[in-house]
Amino acid sequence: MGDLEHLRDLLVQPGSHPQGHAHLSAASALVRVGGQLYVVADDELHLGVFAAAGSQPGRLSRLFTGELPPTKAERKAAKPDLEALALLPPDEGFAHGALLALGSGSTGKRQTSVLLALDARGALQGEPRLIDLAALYQPLRERFADLNIEGAFLLGEQFVLLQRGNQGDSANAVVRFAWSALRTWLADPAGQAPTAESVEVVQLGELGGVTLGFTDGAALAEGRWLFSAVAENTADSYQDGACLGTLIGLVEADGRVRRLAELDGRWKVEGIALDEAGDLLLVTDADDPATAASLLRLRLSSWREVVPGQ
Repeated sequence: MGDLEHLRDLLVQPGSHPQGHAHLSAASALVRVGGQLYVVADDELHLGVFAAAGSQPGRLSRLFTGELPPTKAERKAAKPDLEALALLPPDEGFAHGALLALGSGSTGKRQTSVLLALDARGALQGEPRLIDLAALYQPLRERFADLNIEGAFLLGEQFVLLQRGNQGDSANAVVRFAWSALRTWLADPAGQAPTAESVEVVQLGELGGVTLGFTDGAALAEGRWLFSAVAENTADSYQDGACLGTLIGLVEADGRVRRLAELDGRWKVEGIALDEAGDLLLVTDADDPATAASLLRLRLSSWREVVPGQ
């Protein structure tokens, strides 16, 4: 696709990776704050921090104590599986906003969230705060036999979670919470967890005969939002499968789903964020610790009907 550009691989500063890698390999969600890109990788205990421009290596900021096992199978079993990252607006507890990273919920070990305050420059400030999501996820676990939260973002006064479907019995869904209620609970997780205002199953269709599953979302104006979805040939949220392709789509305010672009099957996109020009930044997960995640750009700025006013 001519509108898709490979910007760079997500390299990290020499010696900074606990396993000695020169890169992040499993980028799973992306948030842009000014000139900074924040990336969660589902097989790490750290947050990746990269400059939005240039090619200099990024740095790792620790989220969890301890170390993960070196082998892939043991690492998969032990990892917190952070799959979603959202930018939160300024509030009483964080004057300049915050980042909220969320575990997928696909196993009992994968339902921890990390809250990270930002300073006036959009840089990380203070220590990460861990929040147990078990109470928030329990009603969703009852609704979805194979819970797998892969995207999170604010859409007006609602906080949206994206449930990822697969080739098995699990469906794609859009889960909406009142942001005011969720904000109160995040400040005091010992209180009653909010319940979702709505849970809407969404049909995304297939690529190459494989069901498309949500991997991330990004809010636009007037209740519209973009999403990434991949066709991964697996019947559950735990096992990886071959990726047949990635779709970028748009959901209108009335819930209508539009397919915008099908990317080359080489890329398994798991995180998206808009840049300052209104184009879409994307990060990838190759499901291979030896392969660096990539930062891509899909030019949307010429698509006036998608990102109006750009």
